[in-house]
Amino acid sequence: MLSRVANSVYWMCRYIERAENVARFISVNLNLLLDLPLEEGHQWQPLISITGDRAQFEEKYGSCTQENVIKFLTFDKDYPNSIISCLQNARESARSVREIISSEMWEQLNRFYIEVKEAEESGFAQNDPHKFFLMIKMRGHMFTGLLYSTMSHGEAWHFAKMGLMLERADKISRILDVKYFMLLPKAEFVGAPYDNLQWAAVLKSVSAHDMYRKIFHRISPKQVADFLIFDTEFPRSIRHCISDALFSLHKITGTPQGSARNRAEKILGRLQADMDYTDIDEVLEFGMHDYLDALQVRLNQVGDEISTTFFKLVPLNSELTNQQ
Repeated sequence: MLSRVANSVYWMCRYIERAENVARFISVNLNLLLDLPLEEGHQWQPLISITGDRAQFEEKYGSCTQENVIKFLTFDKDYPNSIISCLQNARESARSVREIISSEMWEQLNRFYIEVKEAEESGFAQNDPHKFFLMIKMRGHMFTGLLYSTMSHGEAWHFAKMGLMLERADKISRILDVKYFMLLPKAEFVGAPYDNLQWAAVLKSVSAHDMYRKIFHRISPKQVADFLIFDTEFPRSIRHCISDALFSLHKITGTPQGSARNRAEKILGRLQADMDYTDIDEVLEFGMHDYLDALQVRLNQVGDEISTTFFKLVPLNSELTNQQ
């Protein structure tokens, strides 16, 4: 396979998954605001901080109001990680590999992009943000379903799935980080009903609430974190995503499971091994935010090595590579 084709398929799925998860970032905040009234600046400013693009936001928008944050993260075409920018980039990547992907995938991606543009023009996103961001999540689910059901599961498909899984692992870690970084402003909320409402909102934002309830029944912060990080069966857990990404990487290279022939396989394999032999007690002892931050750095390194190994691209730095 041409490296150009592999690169386009890989980034097409990363961009789609990124757009969906930006919607999840905003949804978890919107859901929490229904039960946890705070000052508006406190409600929305940390959502910008967690993206790492606070300076760019403040230069253009100034105050962190709901309207400004939604506009920046959703419709700002000058911001490369906004939903509209991600969909535009995914569409351009898909256009260059029309002969590789299915016509249903191409049509769904175009429909997705057009619906978001129309939502901006009609004011739908600001007038009914809960319904709008639910629509974004469902369109992302539909594209992923078409990827699995209408595209041959060959080399190109494994590049697509690897990109999707790495992006999902990174963004699930950031959604969890949002909880620790921003959603618990007062220590006295720990263990209080507010705390349980927040964790339930986090589970719902990643479509994990029902599956979590089937296993644990009651909301427990420790169990929620354990489920979203280490569960081996839930398809949106970080551990599951990393395992799936490594499986696809080995399918692409032909390297037997448990061995490595390039740095991408070494780094991703080492990350999976570390997760296999780490538990939630160690994470909490180390510090949840510090653990998730270190995990995001390692996922960025994996992305760098995949670009270098398969696409012959040497990234300027990890943050730029994995956020463009």
